[in-house]
Amino acid sequence: MARTRTTKKLAQRIDLNYFKRPTPLKRAKFWLSLLLPVLALVWIAWRGLSGDHRVYSSGRMSEPHAVLEKECVACHAQKAGAFSAKAADSACLDCHDGPIHHAMQTSTPACATCHTEHRGRINIAAARNQVCAECHEDLKASGNSARFASHIRSFEDGHPQFAALQEGSRDPGTIKLNHAIHMKPIRRGPNGPNVQLECNNCHRATAADADLMYADTNYRAATVSYKDTDEFLSVHSETLRTSRSVTGRELMAPVKFANACAACHLLTFDKRFDKGTPHDKPEVIHAFLVRTFREYIAARPAEVRVQRDPSRDLTGKPLPPAVRNLTPGQWVTERTAEAEDLLWRKTCKQCHTLTPFAKSSQRKIEMSVSPESDAGKFFGIAAELPNVAPANTTLQWMPHAKFDHGAHEGFTCVSCHAKVLKSTEASDILLPGIETCKKCHAPGPEHAESRCFECHTYHDWSKRKEVTPKFTLPALRTGDR
Repeated sequence: MARTRTTKKLAQRIDLNYFKRPTPLKRAKFWLSLLLPVLALVWIAWRGLSGDHRVYSSGRMSEPHAVLEKECVACHAQKAGAFSAKAADSACLDCHDGPIHHAMQTSTPACATCHTEHRGRINIAAARNQVCAECHEDLKASGNSARFASHIRSFEDGHPQFAALQEGSRDPGTIKLNHAIHMKPIRRGPNGPNVQLECNNCHRATAADADLMYADTNYRAATVSYKDTDEFLSVHSETLRTSRSVTGRELMAPVKFANACAACHLLTFDKRFDKGTPHDKPEVIHAFLVRTFREYIAARPAEVRVQRDPSRDLTGKPLPPAVRNLTPGQWVTERTAEAEDLLWRKTCKQCHTLTPFAKSSQRKIEMSVSPESDAGKFFGIAAELPNVAPANTTLQWMPHAKFDHGAHEGFTCVSCHAKVLKSTEASDILLPGIETCKKCHAPGPEHAESRCFECHTYHDWSKRKEVTPKFTLPALRTGDR
């Protein structure tokens, strides 16, 4: 007969005290569940009493904000006994103004969208490319179409060639300069030795001292009548300036004649004199010539008797008398005309763009009889003075980007500006192209930083506003506001 197995008989085999019977594992679980919360509470209390807020903080703050590490209320609004998760824009604006990016932008992101705190001692201005790409990968402008590239996702993806180097761009400067010649051994002056110029003989960063190897102390000490508007183009109205100069070496200082050119490009005008004319406007040069020749002939009156120089006779031109007796005024007139003919048609014209001579440009120049005497005034010779075109030197080629020459000073100039070796025209723009920059600036640990923030600034700091200070030093130390 088969054995009958009922539920009741099976239940009788179960030890009802099994879960009540203590075991080593059960004892360990009990003590762990008891001791761990107690230890956690003790640790939190100890950290709280010591003033260490890292227990409930998301992490350490960046260096500029490190002083506020224990001042949560400075950035996070406190409601119902708790702090808001995100810092309010108004809290950021309490300390520093963040002007808008562009007048045509369609929306303005919250400060914390780009500048995320509590990530340690990092540069919070280093925004992620994805933040920039939210607008720039499909750029739209308020009211009309965008004037800039509309599909940029990163420096490697979609960024166009720099605007200054796009097809058809030319240097608006009028100073004539052949870089290729100056990069080769070149004669220093009419009778000087050959020298090999270096880029830093002429070019320097704004914060660097000028290289005076080819300078002239007389020209450096002289004052000039022309203004910056005669030399430099005004800075682009839409230039996004950084909040402050980091190294003072971001831009290159304009090349000055007195510092870089005067020792080789002599402004001599007559064999009677070792000195040259001022590097100034034609009116000033004319006045200098007349005064110099008047002083010279006053000290040597016998030289008004002029003998013809056969070496200066020109074929087809009528020969002047062998000997002429001139008045001092006539002698000054002739010598001034000869000097100006040399200057306007050869010396000055070698570098400057001069308008054609015209009778309408004749001007009367007023000057002193001598630099030592103000006994009287007279009107100088009526001269056909040329007009010198403004130099139109560009001070900043990339108004929408920033660049620091100081960070690149370990590299030779021609490493990036390779075009100078072949440039023969002053209208050539000699900036390095985007492909040159990409050789170093690319993703990966073996390359230099290439995120958008490296070259671009979001805020237009030229439109910043001053803020009213909110904190005092005791408040930062004690936590009282």
